Amino acid sequence: MTSSELTSSQPTPPRPPRPNLVFRQLRGQRSPAEFAAAVRRAAREIGERVSCDARYIGRVEAGEIRCPNYAYERVFLHMFPGRTLTDLGFAPRSSVRGRRARTTGETQGAYEPYETQNSPGPQVPYDPHEHHESHALHENYEESDVLRRAFMTGGGATVAAASLSPIGLAFDAAAAGRPVRRPGTHDAYALEEAVRRIRLLDDRHGADGLYRRASEPLRAAYALLDAGATRQTTADRLHSGAGELAISVGWLAHDSGRFDDARSHYAEALATARMTGDDALEAHAFCNTAFLARDAGRPREAVRAAQAAQRVARPLGSARLMSLLALREAGGWAGLADRTACEQALVRAQTLFERGPSDADPEWMSFYGEAELEGLEAQCWSTLGDWPRAARHARRAAQLQNPHFTRNIALYTAELADDLARGGRPDEAAAAGMRVLDLLDQVQSSRVQTMLAGTARVLLPHRRASGVSGFLERHASQPRTA
Repeated sequence: MTSSELTSSQPTPPRPPRPNLVFRQLRGQRSPAEFAAAVRRAAREIGERVSCDARYIGRVEAGEIRCPNYAYERVFLHMFPGRTLTDLGFAPRSSVRGRRARTTGETQGAYEPYETQNSPGPQVPYDPHEHHESHALHENYEESDVLRRAFMTGGGATVAAASLSPIGLAFDAAAAGRPVRRPGTHDAYALEEAVRRIRLLDDRHGADGLYRRASEPLRAAYALLDAGATRQTTADRLHSGAGELAISVGWLAHDSGRFDDARSHYAEALATARMTGDDALEAHAFCNTAFLARDAGRPREAVRAAQAAQRVARPLGSARLMSLLALREAGGWAGLADRTACEQALVRAQTLFERGPSDADPEWMSFYGEAELEGLEAQCWSTLGDWPRAARHARRAAQLQNPHFTRNIALYTAELADDLARGGRPDEAAAAGMRVLDLLDQVQSSRVQTMLAGTARVLLPHRRASGVSGFLERHASQPRTA
């Protein structure tokens, strides 16, 4: 119970739910169960796993869920491209954020918590009607509002990963030398949610605005591990969550050009995985290590890390994961100028991808769809100097990308601009570069800015080509990330 609830003298009377008629219309002739199955299929397409059933659809249509959690939001926007939550009949997130049922009767107008039911361990969906809700889960929902405030400080690219309430408090206590309470289930939930939130914000805004503050939650997570959980299942989840958070923070460092920091974070995650025998975490750490090695100019290390990731990932049963790892290997072979080995890895990646998603696909792979497949292949051909083929794949990647992944749209379009410029098509390159500049008020990514700067240098001798001078002038006027 929050302090405002304790001090309120006049409880807010319950109001009747307002049915979501728009959502009901979108369901059409399908039964709630059929529509729920379609939601689950759509979730798998973008790497989400939601336990949607007919009862959930009924609650949405009855107006009991005024705004879905972030996992469902991504799924619904994937199912109905070009629409917003309000277009789907939901209330704006800002109007319901932090509101929660205060009495048994006030179940209407609830903000659905973050829980996506795809975390390790048993999951219990939130429902104010159910009296078996555990204290630990209730604590997690109370904390989720703090997590939202910690991670979002405004619109556009003004984002931050400030101290996470339950984790941050544990870390503060440790730093002050005071006894630290033993972490429990709600800490594991909060840690897993922190990882999801960082990934969500990176998808939309890029890494630069996040990395400056992301190390504090990571230190807090490892302070929880030092405190020691009572139950082994909780300890395992905390280790897995801390490892995934280390990879997420490492990626923020990687994407913002801090390669040494990224290498350290990935190594930390790999050590955590090895210590606990977590094959999935180890595969993820090797996957990112391979990507970093490629970007840092160590292609042979990229190949070896990608191959190590494939060895440990093979028993996990995820064709999509193996597809991504094959692409990581292809990137290394391209860096070694081994076209034959690169092409073989690309074919293997495509074949594995076509097997489709499965329940074994890791949660962190939500970014990996057809657009990312095309984008990574474009990078391979670009490294090999085949600019026309690289441009073709980059263009397709930008066209296929879900609008949610703003950062990736900027990345693929920047790749396209560079490939076009180097392939002797300066006017088209300038037009693509302009589209990237249009996105920079939403995206803070040193990777994107570095690529765009390279494109500008290539275009300098072509100032007289259509649109090039305008692009160069606008690019030169852009503020640079510190």
